[in-house]
Amino acid sequence: MSQEKVTSTDVARAAGVSQSAVSRVFTPGASVSARTAEKVRKAADELGYRPNVLARSLITGRSRIIGLVVAYLENYFYPAAIEKLSNALQAEGYHVLIFMASQTSGNIDQVLQEILDYQVDGIIMASVAMSSDLAGRCQSAGVPVVLFNRGQDDERVSSVTTDNRAGGRAVAGFLIAGGHQRIGYIAGWEGASTQRDRESGFAERLADAGIHDYVRGLGNFEVGQARQAALNMFSSADRPDSVFVANDHMAFAVMDVLRSDLGLRVPEDVSVIGFDDVPPAAWPAYNLTTVRQRANMMVEETVRTLLGLIDHTGIGHEHVVIPGPLIVRGSARIPEGWSR
Repeated sequence: MSQEKVTSTDVARAAGVSQSAVSRVFTPGASVSARTAEKVRKAADELGYRPNVLARSLITGRSRIIGLVVAYLENYFYPAAIEKLSNALQAEGYHVLIFMASQTSGNIDQVLQEILDYQVDGIIMASVAMSSDLAGRCQSAGVPVVLFNRGQDDERVSSVTTDNRAGGRAVAGFLIAGGHQRIGYIAGWEGASTQRDRESGFAERLADAGIHDYVRGLGNFEVGQARQAALNMFSSADRPDSVFVANDHMAFAVMDVLRSDLGLRVPEDVSVIGFDDVPPAAWPAYNLTTVRQRANMMVEETVRTLLGLIDHTGIGHEHVVIPGPLIVRGSARIPEGWSR
């Protein structure tokens, strides 16, 4: 015979408080005295009571659920960022549902509909952009959206990014100062704002120095394609003497190709610079010079912006851009007089 389910009324009776007091104890942010909370939680533990989150959401109109959409988990940057985002949201009393999407396969519409079916309070899209149609659907549903590590010119969608354009400019300036004559670039997926902005800043700074051409390959943020791009770029006699790779995930693959497949030395024969500063960048095997994405700051700004939109306490939709410093290590020739 199945055991009868314990209700909040049972807990209230056992704790000697009102049913509304029980409800406040299990509602994040609600006002309740420490003594009452202790009595209620003790009674709940003894009775085996668990609050019905879904039922409460019907009453409050808030599910306390955030939908988190991600597309790339191979890149070290995203698993770490997702963990930070989840922990930060849970600390604010929210639950996180993670949805996998592919930016290039066109399944974003389907994923978004699934998210909205869960009656989420907000959506964070990490490494995923939105069409104007999707932004309009979220606005109509009253669900705020924040893009994490993606930018978009749409007043209905907030975003938090590193200053990718400035990062690209810093890389070009470093290579120029190092005396490099033939410079290469391995691009990420060209539909990503991060890729476009990094290359745009890089090309602008080269042009400022009178360098209007650079050798270009396409890696699409994928290891296999980055390896092939490196093989194509560095197998010729007039190979570049340096390369900026649009993220660390690809830069590691490029370095492996240069050393293991082509027998080239890094940085003596080829300087390599990445973007992200994921943990393996500091490993002795790579010792990668790279632009740092300040993940902690990006997560903090993303959560602040989203909760402000949910609670209507923020300043509205924002496009937050966070500076990213160039971290100088040993994978690229260090210009004379340049301090690490």
